[in-house]
Amino acid sequence: MKKTILKIVILISVVTGSICALNAQPVSKIKPSMIEEAVVLETSTIKLYGTLALPALKSRWPVVLIISGSGPTDRNGNIAGIAGSNNSLKMLADGLAANGIASLRYDKRGIGESVKALGNEADLRFDAYINDAALWSKQLRSDKRFSTLTFVGHSEGSLIGMVAAQGSGADGYVSLAGSGRPAGQLILDQLRPQLPPDMMKESEGVVAALTAGKTVDTFPQPLFSIFRPSVQPYMISWFRYDPAVEIAKLSVPVLIIQGTTDIQIKVDEARLLAKAKPSAQLIIVEGMNHVLKNVPTKMDEQTKSYGDPSLPLMPQVVTETVKFVKKVKRQKR
Repeated sequence: MKKTILKIVILISVVTGSICALNAQPVSKIKPSMIEEAVVLETSTIKLYGTLALPALKSRWPVVLIISGSGPTDRNGNIAGIAGSNNSLKMLADGLAANGIASLRYDKRGIGESVKALGNEADLRFDAYINDAALWSKQLRSDKRFSTLTFVGHSEGSLIGMVAAQGSGADGYVSLAGSGRPAGQLILDQLRPQLPPDMMKESEGVVAALTAGKTVDTFPQPLFSIFRPSVQPYMISWFRYDPAVEIAKLSVPVLIIQGTTDIQIKVDEARLLAKAKPSAQLIIVEGMNHVLKNVPTKMDEQTKSYGDPSLPLMPQVVTETVKFVKKVKRQKR
């Protein structure tokens, strides 16, 4: 059961929000090819914190909004509760900056520096993440340093990004390790090989009820961290979105990147997205896992990779994203 809970905790996310002003903090030079600005997006009640990575060469750059994955995953791609750091999204930002592309990555509500923005977990809804991404993008769009705006969503951030991009002035969209089916189906697929038949049947009933918009009082107690009452309203709001339906609504260029050794999201999920959006470019990266590193499917090596900053990002993630972003044109609206 420990392995089951670890996988699903990585999958399930619990934090949200609604924002208004982007405030740049003092600039700090971190390497010759890049500078970083700490940024804050706030309303009268909450603050979200992020990092703006800028190429050192003064210019007008394309900018990428990087949206992190599920669970307590911070702006750098690191997961609270897992020892160590994989720094996957920070590595992506560094790679983009080295190729003349700016990026903004941020801590979602309740995560990292934005921990105080969570509020009551029972009040959390998936749409709040979507609204937050849209508000960050609005601020990026108004910044005259940037030419085009591309959304890049990883894991659960893929769905957040594809919905937010529909009405947020995006010029392009990239899915990294994103599901092609509603989250409820994905959770059941992860549970099925690890649960006894009776517990699996009960879990299927719970997911069916949540998908129908109903909370439940009874569920397998070993799965309390997944189906606890306070997170059920969030899951209801999350399960109603079908990624294949949402990606089809996009009118901007789309890139889908998926690894073959991802133990959370299989290649078939990427193919479902590509089938729903025939104009999308699909890149399958051999040997890449969910945290975008070159890792075999062995569970011990997979688990270690989630907290190992020494593993480099798969080069194709940067090269393919850079090629895509540089081809994106500003949309006329």
